[in-house]
Amino acid sequence: MTEVLTATQPIRLKGRSFLALVLSPELPFSDWLARLDDLAARSAGFFLQRPIVLNVEGLEIDRPQLRDLVGELGQRQVRVMGIEGARSSLLGYDMPPAMRGGRPATGIEVTDAQTPIIDHVESEVPANKAEPAPPPAPSTLITEPVRSGQSLVCDGDITIVGSVASGAEVIAGGSIHVYGTLRGRAAAGSMGNTSARIFCRKLEAELIAICGYYKTSEDIDPGLRSKGVQFWLEGDAILAETLS
Repeated sequence: MTEVLTATQPIRLKGRSFLALVLSPELPFSDWLARLDDLAARSAGFFLQRPIVLNVEGLEIDRPQLRDLVGELGQRQVRVMGIEGARSSLLGYDMPPAMRGGRPATGIEVTDAQTPIIDHVESEVPANKAEPAPPPAPSTLITEPVRSGQSLVCDGDITIVGSVASGAEVIAGGSIHVYGTLRGRAAAGSMGNTSARIFCRKLEAELIAICGYYKTSEDIDPGLRSKGVQFWLEGDAILAETLS
């Protein structure tokens, strides 16, 4: 009998980086979940289709508590892709995997006076730590309106000639310029650029954010509505003024 050897195709493994939201819960979890529900109620769909990492570093909890928390988040359509800062004894086959090596963009301390209802940070979560960081991205120009349900993500500045519809979102590592009406959600400085700003010709936004600090529509000064406005970050507060 002649043995026939067949050449097999190699399995290709590649490293890839993704932008994820890192949620840092606080004890008691019931209070923290109530604040999370408040944010979700004021910005519908905020967590939908977003990679989420749960950071439990420093929390004195056991495995049942962590499992219950992941379950509570799942009921809220917050799908946890990994857990950071957890002791090995907290994790099991029925839990999201351990995550390590994320590069945090900025940290947030949340107070009752600030719009952020949860403590979270946007960070890159590299799948391969050896993968070099990409160079700064150039500015992006969008010449068409951003329709409801669309999500635009850019590492650099982004300029939109048209309007941003309600239910749409724009996320930029740099600044955001909207030459029409901003009705959806806009998040600038997502990679930790504290000098990033948001400019719009007419403000009707559902949510604006800079470096992870958020303001929902209820928190924005009503006197800024329907006007040209710019937002910027000063310390831990988002400031705004009308454009002349």
